[in-house]
Amino acid sequence: MPFDSTGKISFDHIYTAPDPRPFFGTLRRVDYGIPQLAKPYFAKLIAEHPAERPTVLDVGCSYGVNAALQRCETTMDELYAHYTDPAVRALDHAALLEADRNRVRTASPRFYGLDSSAPALEYALSAGFLDEAIHADLERNDPDGTQQKLLDDVDLVVSTGCVGYVTEKTLTRVARGARPWMAHFVLRMFSFEPIAASLAELGYETASVGGVFRQRRFASAEEQTQILDTLSAAGVDPAGLESDGWLYAQLYVSRPGGAAADLAAALATADREG
Repeated sequence: MPFDSTGKISFDHIYTAPDPRPFFGTLRRVDYGIPQLAKPYFAKLIAEHPAERPTVLDVGCSYGVNAALQRCETTMDELYAHYTDPAVRALDHAALLEADRNRVRTASPRFYGLDSSAPALEYALSAGFLDEAIHADLERNDPDGTQQKLLDDVDLVVSTGCVGYVTEKTLTRVARGARPWMAHFVLRMFSFEPIAASLAELGYETASVGGVFRQRRFASAEEQTQILDTLSAAGVDPAGLESDGWLYAQLYVSRPGGAAADLAAALATADREG
């Protein structure tokens, strides 16, 4: 597989398929599990928000995985088993969609997805994982009128791994309207400081939640070497973490009007409660 500019293996090809089977088939091999680790934190964030039925925007949502975990009341292991089952792999597109629609157990909360992959968004929307899809590249462009109306509905913004490719350009464009709460799982190789500084100009406070979270195993020794070099250049010590063969993320929460530290403290118990 090719490497991207950060030294990570590029998985671009799995995000443009018409359904999630290549996504899950590929990422299972590297034990990609950050959405599962994020699930109780996002559930806690939803519970803490004062809106009766919050609208959640998943940035870089791909096939709506974070939404599916909540709405289907399922786990990553169950999704891996589902999409790699030979009987499921043999289904045509329409039959797979029908099977996935039947997995949805709840319509709450509302989930919107933002992604640059039209096929992934289309599938997530058709399967009922998402209520609305925003197909846009907000790194380059402002949202159009229709997209802005959707962004104005958002109460919470979440992500699991897109920061580093998505920057403060996207997140400030998302935040300008409704000033939603935010929670982002960010690989340790990427600094969240530029985003926190840009959000601060919009009245946000940012805090980190203690601990680190395994995102996935390295796909190869070559990838590990390149990431270790990137971490070293950034002044991040990989000892006992990335040096042992896994990519790790940290969780940052941002909240307008202050009290981000209180929110981070509330989320610190989410893994025990979830």
